[in-house]
Amino acid sequence: MPYHLVAFVVAALVVLVTTPIVKKIGLKSGYVDLPNPRKVHSRPMVRLGGISIFLGSLTALILVWFAGGFGDLPSPSEYEIWGVTFGGLLFFMIGLLDDLFTLSAKSRLVMQLGVATMAWAMGVRIEFFTLPFVEPSLINLGMLSLPVTLIWLVGMTNAINFTDGLDGLAAGISGIAAVVMLITSLFMNQPAAAILAAALAGGALAFLRYNFNPAQIFMGDGGAYFLGFTLAGIGVIGLVKTVTTVAVVLPFLILAVPILDTSTVVANRLLRGQSPFAADKGHLHHRLLAAGLSQRRIVLFIYALTFWVGSLAMAYAGVPWGKLYALIATLLLAYACLQAVRRVLQSRKKLAIASPQNDASKTDHSVPDKDQH
Repeated sequence: MPYHLVAFVVAALVVLVTTPIVKKIGLKSGYVDLPNPRKVHSRPMVRLGGISIFLGSLTALILVWFAGGFGDLPSPSEYEIWGVTFGGLLFFMIGLLDDLFTLSAKSRLVMQLGVATMAWAMGVRIEFFTLPFVEPSLINLGMLSLPVTLIWLVGMTNAINFTDGLDGLAAGISGIAAVVMLITSLFMNQPAAAILAAALAGGALAFLRYNFNPAQIFMGDGGAYFLGFTLAGIGVIGLVKTVTTVAVVLPFLILAVPILDTSTVVANRLLRGQSPFAADKGHLHHRLLAAGLSQRRIVLFIYALTFWVGSLAMAYAGVPWGKLYALIATLLLAYACLQAVRRVLQSRKKLAIASPQNDASKTDHSVPDKDQH
């Protein structure tokens, strides 16, 4: 039985069925995300959509487990699946508490580190790196395993949460990354990670039915934390644990877009003497909005960018047809870049035309300014 397909389809169906129910409950209870100057939505939105994504993934995994999909897995792999799932549950609860009661950044971080430590104790851990051109190539982390794993799990969780700034952005990035992880995990004979990736991909992509612009519901911190932690966990148990140089690079390449975006923003905040969790408009999607692109075009552009780095990962891993995927993704990204540049130039042209008209309307029938030439 193709258990990966079953996990994908079940998760997608559960999300499609439960999201309208969650939305209705959210509206009645008043748990909505209100507009503010930093956010781009203009009306209150239910922010509990992560409940549907979590339920979809969990239902898919339980069904596959009952159907015997974990039967051929070695005991450590099955244990790791539930380690990632249990950690995802707790991260989801942290985010849900923040959605409901607005937790402080410090309390969220402390709880995240505690849950990540529990996941590490359950086997979701980075224990070694395999580096090219180094002898010995296999480097055991030893006591550094815990801090390195915590940085990866907590950092990736918050990176996905930081991308959740436009309709459909975090769900789309996560869905694309999960599909790439599914393909690479199957190719590298990592069935446990593949099942997790399939369930996550189904839930995230199905959520776009209600979350793509114009969004009907937001996933909230609960959904973003769950997606981020699960993606990070899949990378650990399915790719980093493989004793090949290629495998160590793959999670960082697949998730390069949120990693680089978050790293840049956090570095800028620290250089300005601000908290790394301080809210601002320094993310890639904020900059593209300021440049004059619409929400939809920005989201589609970042999808293309995410698909491109994912295709590079597949080609690098030696996945069949991986180079063809990379070529197609490169052409798609080039087209998206051209369209983005064209729209930005059009937007600037319109502003340049409108500006003199506005200036003229302000100065007509009045005394000319002394500084004007």
